[in-house]
Amino acid sequence: MQHDEVIWQVINHDFCSYKSKTKTQTFCRNEYNVTGLCNRSSCPLANSRYATIREENGRCYLYIKSIERAHMPNKMWQKLRLKSQYAQALEQIDERLAFWPKFLVHKNKQRLTKITQYLIRMRKLSLKAMPKLVPIASRKEKMERKKEAKAETAAQLEASIEKELLKRLQSGTYGDIYNFPSLQYNKLLDTQEEKEVEEEKKEAKQSGTGPAFVEDADSESEDKDISADEDEEEEEEEVEYVNDEDVDFSEEESDMEDLVDPAALDALPAATAKRKPGGDAAQNRRQRRQKLNIEYEREIEPQQRLQSVE
Repeated sequence: MQHDEVIWQVINHDFCSYKSKTKTQTFCRNEYNVTGLCNRSSCPLANSRYATIREENGRCYLYIKSIERAHMPNKMWQKLRLKSQYAQALEQIDERLAFWPKFLVHKNKQRLTKITQYLIRMRKLSLKAMPKLVPIASRKEKMERKKEAKAETAAQLEASIEKELLKRLQSGTYGDIYNFPSLQYNKLLDTQEEKEVEEEKKEAKQSGTGPAFVEDADSESEDKDISADEDEEEEEEEVEYVNDEDVDFSEEESDMEDLVDPAALDALPAATAKRKPGGDAAQNRRQRRQKLNIEYEREIEPQQRLQSVE
C-alpha cells in the first residue's frame, strides 16, 4: 500500500512543497522533520516508521509514526508527553525507541537537548528586565513628518506676517484703517506698548527725573468743604415738611406775639421798604421754617387737628 522508495523518488526528483534549496544545501520546512535537512533518512514523508520531538507551551512531546496507522491520517502520529527533567526524558526515549534505528534515536536525543537548552535560556531572560520592543507603523511616521513640516511652514508664515504688520504700522501706509488678523494685530500692539514703556523707563533713568510724589496743598480745604457739605445734608434731613392744612397756626401766632416786642413790629415795614422786591417772600419763608421747627419739637394732639380741620 505504501512504498517509501517510490515516494522519495517522486519528492526528490519532481516536486515537494516543503523543500527549500540554497546555494550550499537543501532544507526541509516540515514541522515533523528531526534534523531540518532534506535527505532520505530524515524525510518524514518517505519513512513509514518515524519519530520526532516537538515543543508546545514550554513542554516537550515525543511523536511516533507507525505504518499500521497509515490508513488513518488523523491518527497517524502518537503523542507522548516527556517529563520536565532532562535525564528522565532521555530514559523515556530509550524505552519507547528501544528497537528503532540508531540514527533516529540519536537525532531525537539531540533535538531534546536543543529544546531544553533554549527553554532554560527563555526562563532566565524572563526574570531579567529586558527592553520591550514596540513596532511603529511607517504610515504614522510619514504622517507625523508631514504634519511637522506643515507646522514649520505655518510658523514661518506667522513670523513674516508679524514683520510686515510692524512695518505697515510704523510707516502708516493705510492710515487709521486696518484689516489685519486679530491675533497677530493684538500681539503686535502689546509688544509695541511694552517697548514704549521700556524706552520711557530708560530715558527716565538716564535723565534722573523719575516720578515724584508731593502732598496736595488744597487737601485740607477740600476736606473742610466735604465736612461742611455733610453737615448741611444732615440738617436738611432733620427738617420735615408738614401740610399747612393739618397744622393749627392760631396758637403758635399768639405765642409768637407774646415773644416779639410791638416796637420791633412797627419797625418792620421801614426795614422791608429798603430791601429789594421779593423780600417779603423770603421773610415769609423764614417764618414758616421757624414755625415748622417749633411744630417738630412739640407734638400735636389728634383732637386739636380735628378742630382745625372743622
